[in-house]
Amino acid sequence: MRKLYLSLLAGVIISIIVLGWLIDTLNEQTSPDDDSFFWQAKLLVGIANQASSTPLDQRLNFVEKAGKDFDLSISYHSGASLALPSEVTEQMYRPQGLLIDSDEGYFYLLKSTPRLKPDYIELQLEKPPERNSYDVLLTLAFYSGVCALMWFVLAPLAKRLSVLTHAAKQFASGNLDTRIEVNHFTYIKDVELTFNRMANQIEKLLAENKLMASSLSHDIRTPVACLRFGFDAALEEDDIQEVHLLLERMEKDLDQMEDMLSSYLSFATLEQKSHLLKFEPIKLNGYVSDVVAQMHPKMSKKGLTANISIHPELVVEADLHWLARAISNLLSNACDFANMQLFVSAQQHDHEIEINIEDDGPGIEQENWNKVFDPFFQEQGHRNRAGKSYGLGLAIVAKVIDWHHGKAAVSRSELLGGAKFTLTLPCKAVSQNVHNR
Repeated sequence: MRKLYLSLLAGVIISIIVLGWLIDTLNEQTSPDDDSFFWQAKLLVGIANQASSTPLDQRLNFVEKAGKDFDLSISYHSGASLALPSEVTEQMYRPQGLLIDSDEGYFYLLKSTPRLKPDYIELQLEKPPERNSYDVLLTLAFYSGVCALMWFVLAPLAKRLSVLTHAAKQFASGNLDTRIEVNHFTYIKDVELTFNRMANQIEKLLAENKLMASSLSHDIRTPVACLRFGFDAALEEDDIQEVHLLLERMEKDLDQMEDMLSSYLSFATLEQKSHLLKFEPIKLNGYVSDVVAQMHPKMSKKGLTANISIHPELVVEADLHWLARAISNLLSNACDFANMQLFVSAQQHDHEIEINIEDDGPGIEQENWNKVFDPFFQEQGHRNRAGKSYGLGLAIVAKVIDWHHGKAAVSRSELLGGAKFTLTLPCKAVSQNVHNR
């Protein structure tokens, strides 16, 4: 928006300066000089000087003769006949003389010299034509020019605003693919980019909600069907012990439904927590070691070992709770499918930090590498999960890394042969106060 403000301010200032200069130049060229009686004043100065050299008794005749010779209304007057303040009469001794306006439609130019004092010579002049209408035209031209230049500045803005309005209406009508093609010369580039980001976010949330609703409606059918079957069987069963067994199975089905709903609701409200992130710098080696230690009971149960290779001085700035959540989800996922060992490493490449979590399990088919981070995706076949899962663990990882302006990817581990998950985070300038773990 700063570009818009500066453009408007520059447009106003430039239009006023340029138009003012052009109109002043035009006015100087088409109108008379400010001193409309310049040559008459020069002539009167010469006559006054000549009259002052003429004897006193001949001055009247000299002035009258000069008036006839130059066809001017010139007359010689005694100073006693001039009823003006002394401050005003002193102006008659200036080179341009004293100009007096009258109600008869004339100007009177009075001129005297020290040798003529207190007498003076009077020149009667006709008033020049009024220029009021001409001034009005210049004023109108000025404001019209300002309006034209402001239109030139504001027209692109109005056009881009209409594009933004049209895109907003299209998006509101249900066309979620609507985006604004950003113009580099637009005044509202930030607004257009913000609209596109907002549209992307809304489309993503709607897609996730739609997918969650369809997945929930599909997944909940199995426990509901089991409950219906158990309920019908319990009603028909006469053996109390068998009824108790059926009720225990129904309780497990209810537990499964509760777990499912809890997971779905937790994922649905995940986006609301993105604005609560608190970024802190921390040394990555100790931080990852603590997260791996939390997974030790699960690894011990399956007889797994984990190796860590991270430089002790490597520092990352992130929300420590949510980054740990993402790493622990990947470690838990690796524990479900690893045979013997896990490997966790981290390196810095230019302005990015890569955190890798590898296992020696069966891995993920390459055609599914772009799908594993989608909500509710579960790979079929040999990579079946041990335990309860609803395809949300990796989706949470992708969302957390997106909050950190990074990216999550999967590939095949060259070291262990199984899956390799890579979290890429941008490096940030961190303070000296770094947490150690």
